[in-house]
Amino acid sequence: MASEPTASLVVTDVTVGGMTCAACVRRVERKLARLAGVTATVNLATGLARVSHPAAVAPEDLVTAVEQAGYQAALPVREDDGADEETGEAGIEEARRERERIVVTALLALPVLVLSMVPALQFRNWQWLCFLLAAPVAVWSAWPFHVRALRGLRHSTATMDTLVSLGVVASFSWSVYALFLGGAGEPGMRMSFSLRTSASEGMAHLYLEAAVSVPLFVLTGRFLEARARRGTGAALRSLAELAARKASVRDEHGERSVPIEQVRVGQVFVVRPGERVATDGRVTEGSSAVDLSLVTGESEPVEVSPGSALVGGAVNAGGLLLVEATAVGADTQLARITRLVTEAQAGKARAQRLADTVAGVFVPVVLAIAVTVLGFWLGAGADPQAAFTACVAVLVVACPCALGLATPTALMAATGRGAQLGVLVSGPQTLEALQHVDTVVLDKTGTLTTGHMTVAKVTALPGTLGQHAVMRLAGAVERGSEHPIGRAVTAYADRTDTPGPLPHVTDFAAVPGHGVSGRVAGRTVEVGAPDGDLPRALAEALAEAEEAAYTPVLVKVDGRAEALVAVGDLVRPGSYRAVDRLRRLGIRPVLATGDRTAPAEAVAGALGLDEVHARCTPEGKAALVRDLRKQGARVAVVGDGVNDAAALAAADLGIAMGSGTDVAIGAADLTLARGDIEALVDAVLLARRALGTIRANLVWAFGYNVVTVPLAMVGLLDPMVAAAAMSASSVLVVANSLRLRTWQPSPVRGRSHRGTRGVQAAVR
Repeated sequence: MASEPTASLVVTDVTVGGMTCAACVRRVERKLARLAGVTATVNLATGLARVSHPAAVAPEDLVTAVEQAGYQAALPVREDDGADEETGEAGIEEARRERERIVVTALLALPVLVLSMVPALQFRNWQWLCFLLAAPVAVWSAWPFHVRALRGLRHSTATMDTLVSLGVVASFSWSVYALFLGGAGEPGMRMSFSLRTSASEGMAHLYLEAAVSVPLFVLTGRFLEARARRGTGAALRSLAELAARKASVRDEHGERSVPIEQVRVGQVFVVRPGERVATDGRVTEGSSAVDLSLVTGESEPVEVSPGSALVGGAVNAGGLLLVEATAVGADTQLARITRLVTEAQAGKARAQRLADTVAGVFVPVVLAIAVTVLGFWLGAGADPQAAFTACVAVLVVACPCALGLATPTALMAATGRGAQLGVLVSGPQTLEALQHVDTVVLDKTGTLTTGHMTVAKVTALPGTLGQHAVMRLAGAVERGSEHPIGRAVTAYADRTDTPGPLPHVTDFAAVPGHGVSGRVAGRTVEVGAPDGDLPRALAEALAEAEEAAYTPVLVKVDGRAEALVAVGDLVRPGSYRAVDRLRRLGIRPVLATGDRTAPAEAVAGALGLDEVHARCTPEGKAALVRDLRKQGARVAVVGDGVNDAAALAAADLGIAMGSGTDVAIGAADLTLARGDIEALVDAVLLARRALGTIRANLVWAFGYNVVTVPLAMVGLLDPMVAAAAMSASSVLVVANSLRLRTWQPSPVRGRSHRGTRGVQAAVR
């Protein structure tokens, strides 16, 4: 059970069993809505009802309300109670029983279908053999439909099962009447077959083929549909499987293996090569390459060392790591990702709400149409069996199943695929909004840039020391500094090819506003702001650094200028490509940052951005967003910090970088878990494909009934063909949604109307 307060309301999940079509969904939602202050969203594909209710309404009352509607209901058991294993075993056992039912039904039904459809094979008393074979199909095979139909009748409701049950009962009852009282049981009786309504043999005509084909095709269709629906949730299950079950905790008592639920924040655990990281943490000892592809969508392993943050579920591909836990349980990034995907799949698009409304009255309307068709044909003087055939065909061909599956299956597949690509959406409304966005306001620091100071370029004078030696001396001195520039220089020096730790520093001194100095390996080393005349090579490097808005740092050894280091917040390697692809999609990029004008314009120049707003306060960013919306733009904001939260909330769509703050992520509708701005382009493309799939599903679901029901009314569909068509419609909808599971972002075609200015600066 997932309960969380929202104002004075509580959100509770209820598992609903026995739903077979969109009419069931509508009925459960209406039943729950009758409780005071309760609203519910029911998902046919997941069998889950997300209910918002006052705290005074107990979760057990919700279960009771669903059961009163004629369905099974239960509160989900917590994962640590072994619910996953039990649910998995129950699902496997149910699938096995359904498969056995289909196999037995097929063995019994196929001879009936062949003999009924091929007059040349009809031997003496063939009809009685068909009757013996059809009886168990009409009773035992169709029993689940009869039970659910009777349960609905007790609650004054009608569903898809009502239509199927009525079709089977009517077909079999007519055949029994014809065999025993209508002359069809006479030895030597022959019966022709047609794919459309016919009445060539009066009361001797049998409908045993309809009585067996309807259960066979509907059972087979629902079995295939259920398998496909499980496939749409494969990504969510793969996320759940990433969670480690145990952790190797190391403390003063040694190393021991404990269940993951017993790991606490601050404890140190061991991650060996090939193992999954048990929970979110920070590396305290060791270095390695970590595979984050299943968590963030990043394909390349990430190098980690002491101080690096790790995500639970990542795979250690290299050396031994000691990690201090920083988050456990529901607070981990993997748990948040899983929760976001689950909540997104529980939502509904506007089009699906319309479909559910239609489905709520669909079955009663179909029943009325079937009775009207029967009365019209009889009143027009048609043969009773032809009128009966048309009536049964109307009952069987009508299919609200596809209406109920059109959106949730596509949404499950799209959100699951998005999670694999590092794109986390909060619901179908996010996909709808993302599809229509035409303007994106981009933050600079942490969004288009890496968000931390990095050495961009080192220019060293030719001499006896060399660049590596100079940087190791500078790194040794800066190791005693807490300044971001000092940490950047030290990190760069640590990555040089020279083996061993940085040398020891003595006589360390820090001069505020200038830099640091110290004695390293018998040499006096100074690292600070450039001053005085510089050699030509270093002077040119200084001018280049200032033009790019980088911070220049001069390294002196024994009083002689040896190197100039350009330090700054570097543009992410994929930022230029992302901005260019956004333009090709018809989306206008705008840069808004609280940084100074020079760095903002440098980044804008590197990326080819024309619209730049520097020195923006949080209120200024929000005001910019509101102004753009007043101009008619549909605005998305991408940010990663607390200062972006107001703008994220003011936009049509807020997008947070996965590496950003919890405040930014909480205010956003979409999260880019990859921490890569190019994931935004993938999100736009995925949204457009998903909404296109949903529209295609709904067009098919509505169009199918618009075409087939009239055909059945005028006698152009045999009940057997109607059953096959009805089952195929649901399977086709789910199969179309399944294509999203393998969707790959394709290159964006078209012209960006920009040159290639700034490419080298963007990827430098």
